[in-house]
Amino acid sequence: MSEKTKKILKTAAFILVDLLLLAFLMSFYVKVSVRDKVFGINVPAEAIAAAIPEEKTFDCILVPGCGVQDDGTPSPMLTYRLEKALELYNAGASKKILVSGDHGTKDYDEVNMMKRWLTVNGVPSEDIFMDHAGFSTYETIYRAKEVFGVKSAFIVTQEYHLYRALYDAINFGIDAVGVPAQASEDPGQVWRDLREVAARVKDMVYCGARPLPKYLGDPIPITGNGDATNDK
Repeated sequence: MSEKTKKILKTAAFILVDLLLLAFLMSFYVKVSVRDKVFGINVPAEAIAAAIPEEKTFDCILVPGCGVQDDGTPSPMLTYRLEKALELYNAGASKKILVSGDHGTKDYDEVNMMKRWLTVNGVPSEDIFMDHAGFSTYETIYRAKEVFGVKSAFIVTQEYHLYRALYDAINFGIDAVGVPAQASEDPGQVWRDLREVAARVKDMVYCGARPLPKYLGDPIPITGNGDATNDK
């Protein structure tokens, strides 16, 4: 190997290390900037609702989607999110639930499945809004603000994902607090944690650049009737 090649490889290695360090620093910043807005995993929904001042109301409980199983039921991680959202709703934390996910094709539909789960468990259909174009966390938050007019929200997702969702929400002027759902018990969490580092960097850039989501559309106020989002 020539000296020139060695020098190029050494320079490339330094650049790679610097980029990785920058990515982890950005990820850390996203996490620490919102961590005071995250409730503990073991705090009961009733205690969360009681901790909110009486004069303050939250527009909705926001639940990002994360997968439909082959039998049409929610993935385990999504089930945990829906269970926690249901607990908050029943505790009176908010009168509306906004479920946001991927419904990009007729054969893949996270949001109708989420609404169906909630209605089966006692939530009135008119209290559940569906965002059919929540293709990413960034798009979910963007559309929550610009389409549904959300100004304040409880965000329910797993803790590792909650920091990014809260960071996005706060950067869009949404008064948000995070309620962690139960974590997944499968061994894939290490991979999700690593992927989340890159996702935090991406969303940090997006919150600065503000690219438009794939779809926007006409306003559907969260204060109205959730059945306005029905497509079936």
